[in-house]
Amino acid sequence: MEKRHAVLFQQLEDYRHGTLRLVADVTEEMADVVPAGFSNNIRWNLGHIYLDQYLWIQHLTKEPIQLPDGYLTWFNYGTKPADWQGSVPSLDTLRELLGGQIGWIRQQYGDRLEEEFPATESGMHTIAQVLVRTIYHEALHAGAILSIRRML
Repeated sequence: MEKRHAVLFQQLEDYRHGTLRLVADVTEEMADVVPAGFSNNIRWNLGHIYLDQYLWIQHLTKEPIQLPDGYLTWFNYGTKPADWQGSVPSLDTLRELLGGQIGWIRQQYGDRLEEEFPATESGMHTIAQVLVRTIYHEALHAGAILSIRRML
């Protein structure tokens, strides 16, 4: 793996650890509160961060990624906890999945980061570009988590 890709994965790990630190002391009850003015809760934001990273890779590569049952229904763009049915994943499950995600992506795609694919609607055509985009996306949702925490 090239040095610049090692830096990319280090950044992905660093930002993910930052997100997980934000929720280290969050309880199951806290994770489900949707404060006034918000559409989602901490649990949704964590599940959405996890799902979005895989969906963008899948969108670019057109290759299937095995996702846990229910995650598209619960955490996809435009979903919200008010519409959830069934048992959503525990906070510990989400923390565990998020904690292992970057390593899994490195293992699966680390040697394909510069492989060319047809460009997405936003102009990305490599997995490396998608991963940079997911850093920005994760930061937005980490900010939402921080805002919700302040409201609790």
